[in-house]
Amino acid sequence: MLSKVIHALPALLPTDVVLSEHDVIQPDVFVVCDEKKITEANIQGSPDLVIEVISPSTVVKDKREKKARYERYGIGEYIIVDPADQYVERFLLGEDVLYGKGDIFGSMEVLHLVALEGVEIPLWEVFGIKGPEAM
Repeated sequence: MLSKVIHALPALLPTDVVLSEHDVIQPDVFVVCDEKKITEANIQGSPDLVIEVISPSTVVKDKREKKARYERYGIGEYIIVDPADQYVERFLLGEDVLYGKGDIFGSMEVLHLVALEGVEIPLWEVFGIKGPEAM
């Protein structure tokens, strides 16, 4: 059960997220909690949460380039999903405004989102496999 009400607006993807005049991104999934950042045309400013789904062709870009960019723009929670190896890696901004060491979550674990308090994601559902109770 969620401890607070979450209001969500559906959007067609890809959606531009304008981080600066010269830096526009289109994350796979993102969450913006500040309604003032949401415009009809795009998102103005950093999301609270970004999720990227990696593939062999994007792994270096997602783990190095995008991670550095998201850290630079203060995106508090960055999650990388690896569907091939069925794991999730999460980076959180620390007090020094840098990402700490990433936390790894396996396919049989539950991911508790920091950006959305009370939201829990059973990763076996993300990867379309039987959960621990079915084993």
